[in-house]
Amino acid sequence: MALDLCEVCHLMWSQGWVAANDGNVSVRRDDGTIVCTPSGVSKREIEPDMLVVIDSAGRVVEGDRRPSTEMAMHLRCYADREDVRAVVHAHPPYATAFAAADRALDGYGLIETVLTVGAVPVVPFAMPGTDDVAEAIAPYLSHHDALLLRAHGALTVGGDLRTAYYRMESLEQFAKISLAAHQLGGMKDLPRHDIDTLMQRRESFYHLTGKHPGYVKFN
Repeated sequence: MALDLCEVCHLMWSQGWVAANDGNVSVRRDDGTIVCTPSGVSKREIEPDMLVVIDSAGRVVEGDRRPSTEMAMHLRCYADREDVRAVVHAHPPYATAFAAADRALDGYGLIETVLTVGAVPVVPFAMPGTDDVAEAIAPYLSHHDALLLRAHGALTVGGDLRTAYYRMESLEQFAKISLAAHQLGGMKDLPRHDIDTLMQRRESFYHLTGKHPGYVKFN
């Protein structure tokens, strides 16, 4: 698990989703404890012996470093969603641009995003490193596995680490294509009946897991 978590951190850095000490990643173990990235370490440089283990209250139970200052946000994801076993927070440039512009990603012109993350809202601004962020994301967790954080970045969750990471990949791709489509006159949504059919087949045919908001528009 530690090696996988570090690999995800290295991938995030190599993709340009984090700079300096940005971003944080965590995984919930079977015993309920949470392995997480420490504060003040670049995701490029992180190694297994730098990781921290905390309990569900955020207390350090293993490791000699401070956990990421954003662990309250991660803990809220785990507390509210029993199915969530991993959380990824990063600043992928295109998705973060939408968050900075306070623009939700709610186009329905891409089959893949209709199926995977669905429409992605912008969570209202909350001060990083405080419990306010946990409170801000709470209303969205029951229907979303991907969120834009106003002026802050993006958050994805999953039933395992790889799924949470891939949802961040899907979110950033969604943002890139949405911006390109906007430059060409705007994304054209699929017909509503096709959108509904895709959503109905999401689990049975495509075998996708996690939460999905259904058809919703935020902009």
